[in-house]
Amino acid sequence: MVGAAEEAQLNRLENQVDNGGGGDWEYLCLVRKLKVRRSDKVLKHGLSILNDPKRRSKLGGEVWTLYEQVAVAAMDCQRIDVAKDCVKVLRKQFTESLRVGELEAMLLEAKGSWEDAEKAYSNLLEDNPLDQVIHKRRVAMAKAQGNISVAIEWLNNYLETFMADHDAWRELAEIYVSLQMYKQAAFCYEELILCQPTVPLYHLAYADVLYTLGGLENLQAAKKYYASTIDLTGGKNTRALYGICLCSVAIGQLAKGRGKEDKEGSELQSLAATALEKDYKKRASNKLPLLTATLRNLKLQSS
Repeated sequence: MVGAAEEAQLNRLENQVDNGGGGDWEYLCLVRKLKVRRSDKVLKHGLSILNDPKRRSKLGGEVWTLYEQVAVAAMDCQRIDVAKDCVKVLRKQFTESLRVGELEAMLLEAKGSWEDAEKAYSNLLEDNPLDQVIHKRRVAMAKAQGNISVAIEWLNNYLETFMADHDAWRELAEIYVSLQMYKQAAFCYEELILCQPTVPLYHLAYADVLYTLGGLENLQAAKKYYASTIDLTGGKNTRALYGICLCSVAIGQLAKGRGKEDKEGSELQSLAATALEKDYKKRASNKLPLLTATLRNLKLQSS
């Protein structure tokens, strides 16, 4: 994830380059370093260097990195002609390169030649079965074709080997949520929380899934994870505060239906309601009456 300072630096440099202030090579290097996608800008400024023989020659060996960067950007922008030319130059220079082979497979994918691209990726994996980029490209290709079941299968196979890939777990979780496969999504978020227990986003997403599954046990667990989200964000997560209130109401209804009184967490729900009102008073005062009415309807109005 790009930090605020890095993003500000990137935006300043981009504005400078766009307005003729120079620094296009530095900008392209920073885009690569931060691993962000600014494909239209990369294509424009990258080609301006590649099409200038003097500037191109000054790059030395780094010119091949630029060819690769421009090729990928061109595919993103559906400039297949430019991508094809860049890949051709790279193949001529690196005749046996697996990395160029990946670009050739990506080019087939960009052209919509799905079957040929799949064959190319499969052949590359035979030579290097631990290439994470190729595995992820296959998943992306399956999703692009709408083959979600295939994408799920390949992601699960990938995670059997690369269990520490947080992005893959998160992508799989989001796919499961989109398919309303909440139990499977819950497992993914459990893995994410085990790997990165201080990331509030995972606690919040897991709580949402547990709340959606319902049932007393899941609701009680959801409330705990909403509470941990609040703790990790310094009490500034509005969604988690609402989650506490909603869980409290649902738990109270279930407990009442079983002839039991739910006393656990009454202080927490009161604190959540109070925190919500304070937050709305600071930044959304015009919506405060709506919040107050909502809390009253939930019988959770702060004292």
